[in-house]
Amino acid sequence: MTTVTAPAADDQASTLRRLIDVGIALSAERNHDRLMERILLEAKDIYNADGGTLYVKDRDRLVFSVMRTDTMNIKMGGTTGTKIPFPPLAMYGADGKPNHNSVATHVAITGQLVNIPDAYVAKDFDFTGTKKFDATNNYRSKSFLTLPLKNYENEVVGVLQLINARDRATGEVREFDVARQSFVEALASQAAVALDNHQLLEGQRNLLESFVKLIANAIERKSPYTSGHCQRVPVLTNLLAEAACAAQAGPFADFKMTEDERYELHMAAWMHDCGKVVTPEYVMDKSTKLQTIFDRIETVRTRFAVLERDAELAYWKKKAANDGTEAERQAALDATLAQIREDRAFIESTNVGGEFLADEKIERIHKVATRRWRDFDGKDQPFLSENEIYNLSIRKGTLTTEERKVISDHVVVTIEMLGQLPFPKNLRRVPEYAGGHHERMDGKGYPKGLKRDDMSIPARMMAIADIYEALTAADRPYKKAMTLSQSLKIMKKMKGEGHIDSDLFQLFIESGAYRKYAEAHLKPEQLDTVDERELLTA
Repeated sequence: MTTVTAPAADDQASTLRRLIDVGIALSAERNHDRLMERILLEAKDIYNADGGTLYVKDRDRLVFSVMRTDTMNIKMGGTTGTKIPFPPLAMYGADGKPNHNSVATHVAITGQLVNIPDAYVAKDFDFTGTKKFDATNNYRSKSFLTLPLKNYENEVVGVLQLINARDRATGEVREFDVARQSFVEALASQAAVALDNHQLLEGQRNLLESFVKLIANAIERKSPYTSGHCQRVPVLTNLLAEAACAAQAGPFADFKMTEDERYELHMAAWMHDCGKVVTPEYVMDKSTKLQTIFDRIETVRTRFAVLERDAELAYWKKKAANDGTEAERQAALDATLAQIREDRAFIESTNVGGEFLADEKIERIHKVATRRWRDFDGKDQPFLSENEIYNLSIRKGTLTTEERKVISDHVVVTIEMLGQLPFPKNLRRVPEYAGGHHERMDGKGYPKGLKRDDMSIPARMMAIADIYEALTAADRPYKKAMTLSQSLKIMKKMKGEGHIDSDLFQLFIESGAYRKYAEAHLKPEQLDTVDERELLTA
């Protein structure tokens, strides 16, 4: 029989000091895996236990978080990267009855510590699985100490189980002596508080992320194209941030970001277009120049059809009046119909929009507008309204100056929305990052007209990511998907014009971040050959 002795006074003092240090360390740990691992390893060390398992309570289950067995070199969970293959332990059966067969679930249900000197002679719990494991692996599981992790509300948030306490001098397996239980219980109490705090922080983070995705979902209901943009910009921003942090030389050699800073930038990227929830759909997704709630080209086509009808009526009236020869009448009709159809085709092509609308085409729009037509009430009307002429005469793209202003204002709305949120300290720069993606390095951007030196590096990253995604996107109704080479040539030009940061553009190319994104998110036909050397020349 093992004699139980109290630890020496100097050993007690050392353990107490260590508990204080561990408590401070646990409260400061932000990484979940490191936190779980630290809890188990510190508890193992108090008893010099050979093995141990830390379970985290998930509703009515105990989920394996960390496992260690020194003599068998078992290291799973935590920071090891090795997944624990065992399924969670159910605290209740299918009939709803509590599971007291397993010592771990019993402790989770009752909240009471259990100290078992020898599992092979224990009668209150089922150790069949343990014995099978031992037989297979030539191991002997003997002493078990299983205790609950309780938060400040006295709720069990996890279970800590230690196996085979060892004598530090001889290595002999012994029972877990009662004298040291108070120390490991104190550690369990500290661990529970740390775990509970971590879960509360995770809950807040998940709530914030869910809120952000809720906004993205609302935008998707308005515009699936913009939603895709909102989801892809964070991917690009993260790739650029990774490249900057990995840089060993050049302008970003000293650039580093903590986990919190990376998360802050990630959230800003998700939120950068949240102001579009107030942007009208017909402006946000305006695919043709005449589009409002519907594409007004259909009404214009109807007018052309009326012109054709009137031309044919004129033909039949002349024929009834025997006005001219049949050849003359047919020639006049054919010429009139040909001109109407030619004008219709021109207006339809102009409505689509393009890179640039020349002066002669605008003159032709005005010429077509001089036509007259009779509406269904017989009233004489101009063929095109002033608003239709104005929209069809858009020089580039499909948006009028006023509509571009509406689109631009989404950044102002974004800044206003985010400025009203009480972001914690680690997210305080989200409004700055999210609100800067339309600024330019030369100060000609919006809404604040910031210059390069007025902007942080992450904010400049957002601008690169936003532009690259927009150029390469294949889901916009108002533009064709560009190839890689086309998109990057445009970005090189934008760099030369002071639109985007030249150092970040160079990093974007040299690091291969542009291609890594493209291979994952672009269509195969967009992945053409890119001359990186040419892109990096002045």
